[in-house]
Amino acid sequence: MPVGTAAIEAVELCAGYDRQPVVKDLNLSVAPGEIVALLGPNGAGKTTTLLTLAGELPSIGGQTRLFGERASGPLHRRARRGLALITEERSVFMGMSVRDNLRIGGGSVEGALEIFPELTDHLGRKAGLLSGGQQQMLTLGRALSRRPRVLLADELSLGLAPVIVDRLLDQVSGAAKDGLAVLLVEQHVSAVLGVADRGYVLVHGRVQLEGTSAELSADGRLEQAYLASAS
Repeated sequence: MPVGTAAIEAVELCAGYDRQPVVKDLNLSVAPGEIVALLGPNGAGKTTTLLTLAGELPSIGGQTRLFGERASGPLHRRARRGLALITEERSVFMGMSVRDNLRIGGGSVEGALEIFPELTDHLGRKAGLLSGGQQQMLTLGRALSRRPRVLLADELSLGLAPVIVDRLLDQVSGAAKDGLAVLLVEQHVSAVLGVADRGYVLVHGRVQLEGTSAELSADGRLEQAYLASAS
C-alpha cells in the first residue's frame, strides 16, 4: 500500500490490560474504500486491537494514526475525526424506540432507513422487541447514517442467520465503495473473506499471516493458525 494512503493504522501497537500486553508490535493499515478482515482464534487479541484503535482502551506502546496523524484520547474524540465503532454487544437502547435509537446516533433516521428499509415498519417499537438481526441492522444503520470515514466492527455476524449476515456485509461493502475504510473482526472466515480485500491473522497477539483475501483463502496455514492455538 502506498505511503500516506491509510485511513487508519496501527504502528508497532502494543495493547492489553493492566499494562500487560495482549497484542504486541502490531502493524496494520486500512485505506479509504478498503475492507480489511482481522482474523484469528478466540483470545488472539482481535477485540483488544479494535478497542485500542478506537480509543476505548489506552495503548501500552506504539501508535494509532487516523489519516496520517496520531490519534490520542477517547472514542468521542476519534469519532469527531470520522471513526465509528460497533462492539460485539449490540449497542441499542432496549427501552427506547427504533426511531429514538436512530436519532441519538447523530445520523439521519431517513438515511438509516435507506440502508435498512426493513426497519421502517418498526420505528415505533422498542428496540428490545426486535429480533437479533433487526437489532444489528439498527446498530449498523445508525453507524453508517452518520457517514463515518472509518468503521471498526466486532463480530457483526454473532448469533445471526447467514441470510442476515449477508445483508449486513452487503451494506458494509456498499459503504466501502463510497470510500469508507472498514476493519472487520469476524469468526465466520469464509463470509468475511468473501467481501474483504485483505486480511490479517492474529495468533497470541501477533500477526502470523497477512495477504489478500484470495491468498488467505488458499493458504493452508490459515486453518493451522486456528488449530495451533487450541493445542
